[in-house]
Amino acid sequence: MFFNLPTLLTWARIAAIPLIVGVYYIDLPLQQANLIATVMFIVFALTDWADGYLARKLNQTSAFGAFLDPVADKFLVCACVLALVHMDRADVFVALIIIGREIAISSLREWMAIIGATKSVAVHMIGKAKTMVQMVAIPFLLFDGRVFGVIDTRLWGTWLIWIAAVLTIWSMVYYLQKALPEIRARSR
Repeated sequence: MFFNLPTLLTWARIAAIPLIVGVYYIDLPLQQANLIATVMFIVFALTDWADGYLARKLNQTSAFGAFLDPVADKFLVCACVLALVHMDRADVFVALIIIGREIAISSLREWMAIIGATKSVAVHMIGKAKTMVQMVAIPFLLFDGRVFGVIDTRLWGTWLIWIAAVLTIWSMVYYLQKALPEIRARSR
């Protein structure tokens, strides 16, 4: 089902990428661009929850939706992390860790699917925690200011994005350990 409501919400996350990044390329005061990008990111990140909920509630789950959902998440996160690096709000090593892990684990999952061992690398709580921390860190860094005059979002966002990087490495090690028996069995 390419165009049911849950899948359209997933497509919206992909379509949001040029909108979120593009805000910084139009003639707006920086604080206004930060606010717009932050609100857009939060709204589109919430579609990750909404599409899964609606797919189950409306009985519109599909193999294509199950494929597209994590792809949309990865595109959105990677694009925003790259924009944050470009604006000197995130370290390039964070981007390398996050993007490198996504490439490695996506490739691992594809290979495990080919050999019929997808259960070895099924989504685990550590991967979900990594995603959640990323989804909180990114809007903090996009906003890049003070909330209620007290919360320094750059400081909190920086801490959170580094915590996300640690969780990213941890989740990659976890998935690689789970796949290691299959890797060893196939490399003989």
